[in-house]
Order: sequence, then structure tokens, then C-alpha cells
Amino acid sequence: MVAQRILRAVIMGPPGSGKGTVSARIVKSFGVKHISSGDILRANIKQQTELGLLVRSCMDQGQLVPDGLMSRLILKDLKSMEHISWLLDGFPRTTIKERLTSRWTHISSGRVYNTDFNPPKVPGFDDVTGEPLVQRDDDKPDTVTQRLKAYETQTQPVLEFYRSKGVVKTFTGTETNKIWPHVEEFLHQRISLDSQRAA
Repeated sequence: MVAQRILRAVIMGPPGSGKGTVSARIVKSFGVKHISSGDILRANIKQQTELGLLVRSCMDQGQLVPDGLMSRLILKDLKSMEHISWLLDGFPRTTIKERLTSRWTHISSGRVYNTDFNPPKVPGFDDVTGEPLVQRDDDKPDTVTQRLKAYETQTQPVLEFYRSKGVVKTFTGTETNKIWPHVEEFLHQRISLDSQRAA
């Protein structure tokens, strides 16, 4: 009997960089559980938990959610997944100014448009319902600028630490469809290598 390998991965990069789309493809192709810090944050904000109120305050001020607070939210979910493959998406949270300030959302469905590369058919309105689109507070230019500064300060040291351990793989590009084949090939190779080592 061959033990099944458990895949544990973290996808990092600025909001608006395509992490959600790539994550969805990883989940579909590799059967991992998707853990989105954004989803966890939004759920806590919506439920107005004590942590959710702290998160909302940080986001309204254009600050990254502090590592300690994010860790408390994320670890609660990870503790229940000891024997499950998972992909952690969006932790730590980060920002790309140009893509975010062009991003508009249909709130009730979660559909996201970008005026630069995925615009709605009618500017300002959802393609399906015709309802108005909104720009989230944390996607507005002033807030995004503050988040970019926080990203540089807080996230780069984390990346450098893991890069020094040889466990970071960087993918660069402007379109998910062009990046995805490289991500998929890397993960297939990585899983195959891990399986050979375990044999």
C-alpha cells in the first residue's frame, strides 16, 4: 500500500494578481482544500466577530491585517486539516495598485470586473443582472497606496526567509492563462519528486 502524499502550499502575491483564479485551478487539478484568507476575513467581518471588527478597522485605514491577527484566524482552520492537502491563499495579504484601482465588483454575486482587461459590457453595470458595480473601499487609490507600502515592509522579509530555505517558486506574468501552465507543470513535478523520495 502506497501512502498518499499530502500537498501543503501557500500562494502569495498581491490582491488582484490572479491568486484566486490560479488557486481555483490548483484546487480543481490537484484536489486540495482551498483556504482563502480573504474569505475568512470577509466571513468574520460579516459576522461581526471580535476579530472581524479589528480586521475591518485595519482595512478601513489601508493597513495590512497584522500577522498575529491573521494567524489566529488561519490557524483555527488549519488545525482541523491535519491529514488533508491544502492551499493557503492570500496570507499574508498584499496589493497591486494598478489592477486593484481598476477592479469593480458585483456585490451580491461576487463577480469581479477589471476596466483594463475584463471590463463589463456596459461600464459600471453587471453583465448578468444589470445592477450597478461598486469599488470596494480597500480597492480605492489612496487605500491601495498605503497597502502597497505595508506589503513592501512586511511581506518581503517573509519571502526572503523562505527563499533562503529553497522553498519559494516565483511565477511572473500579467495573464492567468499564460502563468497557469507553468504553475501546473511545477506542481506535477514537485508531487512526483516528493512521491519518489517517499518510495
